[in-house]
Amino acid sequence: MGPLEEYLPYLLNRAGARIAAAFNAEMRQIGASLQVWRVLAALREQDGRRMGDLSKTTSIEVSTLTRLVDNMEKDGLVVRRRDSGDARAISLYVTRSGRRLTQRIVPVAERYQAVALKGFTVGEVAVLKRALRRLYDNMDALDG
Repeated sequence: MGPLEEYLPYLLNRAGARIAAAFNAEMRQIGASLQVWRVLAALREQDGRRMGDLSKTTSIEVSTLTRLVDNMEKDGLVVRRRDSGDARAISLYVTRSGRRLTQRIVPVAERYQAVALKGFTVGEVAVLKRALRRLYDNMDALDG
């Protein structure tokens, strides 16, 4: 292995941590967090998701997600409902208050993406996103 500056996991973590720290600081000012945003963003894409699906989509462990959703429910941002097709399954829905918060966060999230991708061409952005999804999927090989 060469120098740390050339080590891919280091570079990925460094970039992600820098974006996350700044974004989280800005989220705290409006009463949210990066994890709250991930849940709201996932529900914005598809309301009524089950916890397992949300955990996978947001990359938040189920136990952490459960506590987070408990707090989000207390804050009136989301509500749990029994799935009509499967009484054991619980789905999560955004409330009106949750949608208002989401609408406040979207421009911030879009700005962070724009700043992070400054100077990249449309093609480079597409390649980068595809490569990151592929890197993530490649890690399944270690789950065995």
